[in-house]
Amino acid sequence: MQKEIELGISPDKIADESYLIQQVAAALQLPVSDITAIKIRKRSIDARAKHVLYRIRVVVFIGEQPVPDRFLFSYANVAAAPPVIIIGAGPAGLFAALRCIARGLRPIVLERGKSVQERRRDLALLNKEGIVNPNSNYCFGEGGAGTYSDGKLYTRSNKRGDVQQVLQFLVAHGAPPDILVDARPHIGTNKLPHIIQAIRQTILAYGGEIRFDSEVCDILEQAGQVAGVELVSGDRFAARHVIVATGHSARDIFALFRRKNWLVEAKPFALGVRIEHPQEIIDRAQYHCDVRGPHLPPAYYSIVEQVGSRGVFSFCMCPGGIIAPCATGAGEVVVNGWSPSRRNNPHANSGTVVQVDFGDVPDAATNPFALLEFQQAVEHRAFEAGGGNLVAPAQRMVDFVAGKLSATLPENSYKPGTKSAPLAEVLPAFVHDALRQALPLFGKKIKGYYTNEALLVGVESRTSSPVRIPRDKETLQHPQVKGLYPCGEGAGYAGGIVSAAIDGMNCADRIAG
Repeated sequence: MQKEIELGISPDKIADESYLIQQVAAALQLPVSDITAIKIRKRSIDARAKHVLYRIRVVVFIGEQPVPDRFLFSYANVAAAPPVIIIGAGPAGLFAALRCIARGLRPIVLERGKSVQERRRDLALLNKEGIVNPNSNYCFGEGGAGTYSDGKLYTRSNKRGDVQQVLQFLVAHGAPPDILVDARPHIGTNKLPHIIQAIRQTILAYGGEIRFDSEVCDILEQAGQVAGVELVSGDRFAARHVIVATGHSARDIFALFRRKNWLVEAKPFALGVRIEHPQEIIDRAQYHCDVRGPHLPPAYYSIVEQVGSRGVFSFCMCPGGIIAPCATGAGEVVVNGWSPSRRNNPHANSGTVVQVDFGDVPDAATNPFALLEFQQAVEHRAFEAGGGNLVAPAQRMVDFVAGKLSATLPENSYKPGTKSAPLAEVLPAFVHDALRQALPLFGKKIKGYYTNEALLVGVESRTSSPVRIPRDKETLQHPQVKGLYPCGEGAGYAGGIVSAAIDGMNCADRIAG
């Protein structure tokens, strides 16, 4: 017999299975000897009260043993099956490839960047010398932007597909099983490359193909039907189905659609800064303590404020994290954040952004590239304010609100370096004004948040794609080109690793169907 109950457990007892069994037995009014096993189904931290607890949902086995979880996947070899070309080896592309194999199709994944191993060298040059390889950086390369930007798996995409199946695939390829139970699952940038390599090996083992350094310059079409793709190298691949899973920064793909007069449209996005605090400030505020206990992870926050008609909100918060340079071309500064699996760095950072809508940019309602051009202009201003080599303009928080240039900047995690600069000259006026009003209000919600120990680093601009590639709601194909499937975050249909993976699987299902 099985029963499911919820318990509140103090952090120092969460790893003590015998204690958990005692609590389960007491809650069910059963002898401890009747409990043959327990399994935690869901786990979250409840920090609302003075004493922080873990809230767990537990499956209790009474007189029977649980069946061990085994997430093994076995497919038929698809080397001789009909091909599906997948442009991009990010989460959408890789999970589309896995689903193609499961459905008896042969995926050919074309990635403009390098494998995860080779990509590391380019990231080192990016951080140490400010040299941007436009095809190998934090956004482009095997695994996409997610590989080297934290591996957060929290999503609200349950209605789009099977979130648990995505997590099980990741566990089968080396992710920690904790992601199956944690309310905010997270892998860590240090562990993701090994998982991505394992997924690559699965795709290759069952007859799929992955090619690196393979930048697509044209999508071939005959009488409204996809015929294949052409690479910058001149190589061509024929196929009647092409999934475009290129991510939110592949601006050349948007330009390709423009040249071919295929429909694209502007899409609202969010723009702002990345804010870094000492992690201990966030720990004290969220856990109501002087010093975070050894059994609690570095604290997380999520915060939103309405300023007039405009929303200001935190985005992609990284406890114990690092601010990373995410430019994909020369003359631009873009920042993002990531954390290792242990989240053991001394700083916490989060994107803090303002929604950018059609009414904020002239011609956005009629020019599908107006918001993209607006995004580019802000990134170029950030580069100029930093003075080159990916040095980022920065300002202390209270100084920013007061309109004061910071005399000094605190120690921070952004490796290319920061320069004191007035962010009012970098950010659009409406973004700057909304942030100035919101930050003191954030300080009323999180004790200690509003402080000059916090640093604003500009600019956080790649929150999502400023362009959407339209598609039919049922077939997921582009309305003008049969067999062309806009997919994932770059096409405007996802917002993170899990939702992108689900969208990739959905596109593969439509092709197979």
